[in-house]
Amino acid sequence: MALKQQQPKKGELIHHSDRGVQYCCSAYVEQLQLAGAQISMSEKGDPYQNAIAERVNGILKSNWLGHCFASIEQGRQEVTKAVRIYNEKRPHDSLAYLTPDQAHELTGIIKRNWRNYTKKATGSQLDLQIKQ
Repeated sequence: MALKQQQPKKGELIHHSDRGVQYCCSAYVEQLQLAGAQISMSEKGDPYQNAIAERVNGILKSNWLGHCFASIEQGRQEVTKAVRIYNEKRPHDSLAYLTPDQAHELTGIIKRNWRNYTKKATGSQLDLQIKQ
C-alpha cells in the first residue's frame, strides 16, 4: 500500500526491518525489488540494532521536527537540515563529545560514555573500536 501511495523512484527508497519472517518472505522481497528499493535488515541475533535507529528517529522528531510542514518539500528540507545538525554539529555523549562525522573519520578507540545494560557491568569503562 505504501509503495502504491508514495510511488518512489527506483533507488530512492531504503526499507529497513528486523529479520521477521514477514519481511523475509519471497513475495514481500520481490515487491521491494520491483520498486527498486534498497533492502536493509538488522543483523541476526542483534535485537538492539533497531533500537538504536529508533532512538535516532526519536531525537530527530523531538528536537527538530515537532510540527507539521506546509508541503512535502518543506518537510524534506527540514529533515535534511536536522540530519546535518545531528551528524555534523551536535556532539554526542556516547562518542566522547565528538559529532558522528568526526567519529567516523577516526581510527582507533574512542572512550565510550555509556554501558550496555544487557550485560553485567564490570565496573570498568568499555571502549568503542572504530573500524574503517
